[in-house]
Amino acid sequence: MGAAVSSRKYWIFLLATAAVVAADQASKAWVLGWLELHQSVPVIDGLFNITYVRNPGSAFGFLAGASLGFRSVFYAVITAAVALLILYYLKKERADSLGMSLALAFVFAGALGNLIDRIRFGEVIDFLDVYVSSFHWPAFNVADSSISVGACLILLQLIRREKRSSDPQS
Repeated sequence: MGAAVSSRKYWIFLLATAAVVAADQASKAWVLGWLELHQSVPVIDGLFNITYVRNPGSAFGFLAGASLGFRSVFYAVITAAVALLILYYLKKERADSLGMSLALAFVFAGALGNLIDRIRFGEVIDFLDVYVSSFHWPAFNVADSSISVGACLILLQLIRREKRSSDPQS
């Protein structure tokens, strides 16, 4: 049974990664095919639009003003380092820690989805526009959401693990 559980953690990781990357790239293809750059379509008035923008930087426009060459190398190196750390952590993770496998897959897939954009376009396609009145959160995409959800799930897994290890009844 141990090998089957261990194998399952890798299958969960691979399937979740493939599903998120496919959803990310499909949603970006839809945006590219249906909207003009900076075009916005209201979904929920006063709260949410689909707005096609391109982000040459990363979160909150970090490095947006840097040269394309520098950004390309920087983001490729950072993504490779993150990917290697995730794969290392996945390998070291307990065989029955399927929740952590899923969480790591979300972060991995999000990084991969945005790297695909950087390779194809030199920047990331963003389109999810959340706002209240005139206050807009920076536009984001499925890959960004996946990274955020994965990071939260990792944190929850680590908190659960810490709670279990400090519980005298464990």
